[in-house]
Amino acid sequence: MLFALIIIPLLAAVAILFGSPARLTALGASLTNILLAAAAVAFPVDVSLPILTDLGIHISLGLEGMNSIMLILSVIVTLTAIYSGNCPEGREKLWFSSILFISTGAIGAFLSTDIFFFYAFHELALIPTFLMIGILGRGDRKEAAWKITIYLALGSIVLLAGLLLATAHLDSFAFSDLKAIPAEHQNHVALLLIIGFGTLVSLFPFHSWAAPAYASAPVPVAMLHAGVLKKFGLYGLLRIGMVVAPEGMAYWLPWICVLLLGNIIWVGLVTLNQKRLDLMLGNSSVMHMGYIFLAIAALSANPDNSIAQPGAILLMFAHGISIALLFSLTSVIERKTGTLEIARLGGLAKTAPALAFLFGLAGMASIGLPGLANFAGEVMVFFAGFADWSPADGMGWVQVTTIIALWGVVLSAVYMLRAFRNTFQGPLVTSTQYAKDIHLDEKVPAYILAGTLLIIGIYPNLLLNLLK
Repeated sequence: MLFALIIIPLLAAVAILFGSPARLTALGASLTNILLAAAAVAFPVDVSLPILTDLGIHISLGLEGMNSIMLILSVIVTLTAIYSGNCPEGREKLWFSSILFISTGAIGAFLSTDIFFFYAFHELALIPTFLMIGILGRGDRKEAAWKITIYLALGSIVLLAGLLLATAHLDSFAFSDLKAIPAEHQNHVALLLIIGFGTLVSLFPFHSWAAPAYASAPVPVAMLHAGVLKKFGLYGLLRIGMVVAPEGMAYWLPWICVLLLGNIIWVGLVTLNQKRLDLMLGNSSVMHMGYIFLAIAALSANPDNSIAQPGAILLMFAHGISIALLFSLTSVIERKTGTLEIARLGGLAKTAPALAFLFGLAGMASIGLPGLANFAGEVMVFFAGFADWSPADGMGWVQVTTIIALWGVVLSAVYMLRAFRNTFQGPLVTSTQYAKDIHLDEKVPAYILAGTLLIIGIYPNLLLNLLK
């Protein structure tokens, strides 16, 4: 069953390239994968296929709590990405096959229990990402494609060095064999993993590729990369970095705290200054990675912190769903009005009330409104900063960072509420006076994603119970 989750979108992508009906084939594959993912999470079974036995390399797939949640995120966003965006005429093969190739890489990476294929599947997902931005993107798409290529290639090289150095001390690529490497090597390995995974996650100051790439990318690519692929680095730090180099992660804790505040405060201020919805959302996505790094910092300071990892995973899932919904709806706004310049929008709620409601719900989720999924994740992350802390201990790096990071909630509320007001409220303008409301095909992905935010927001234990 786990192999099928990878093979089905892969074969569907190949079939599309050879002439199979593109959208219908992609939808069939994604719906099938949702059913298979539900069955796999309910009845997890590990599988392994030897590839290079002399080197100890196997395609090993398995499910435990953390990657079960990432699998659910991947299949939901894949389905909604297929429904979203406006495929250029004559480009159906490239459009839909690329979505499925990206999905294959993401699912394969999260299911892999072997470091070699964990890394390889992620790299597979990046190739169609670059092609889609460079060929079917908009604006400065070539510049954005080259920028993301250079940044992520360099990050991947640093990450590969860290993974190889770690496995050299383990003599195995299997996740089941991961353990703390000798203390004298942990600082170097941890640094390489932080830089490598951090670049892929857009950790400050390795973040400048993300917002332009998302603004230039076709909407399904922005949804899949910001919503799913970016979580690869966070998942890797939790699944590998915290296991093989816990003392090394603790050693670099002050720097982790400083850099994550760069994401939350500095990028938050940059987000406030954006004039386009797509660039605002791209920077917002970068900003919110800082909260998840805050959970990683709390776990680095105290490996026995019982709230940090569940909070990080829940927020990763919630952010993936909310940012995918926001990018999907932003695409709808552009199709209805012909622009994403915030100054040229206004009054859209009068002509498109359903669109306004859905965007408002997604925006409220993004800033952590209670009752929506992001709120539960953010609260757990902030509580993790003070878990097992006593005033007698004094304020440490994590506690000070948590207090400063709380101001990010204020920044998020300001830029999101201001964007909503300027887009949907006030008088109608030229670009919005004849705009039509969201139609059925556009409602399908929006309702799926919005429903997920509501369900997990009301009952987060639906996911958190998978971690037990």
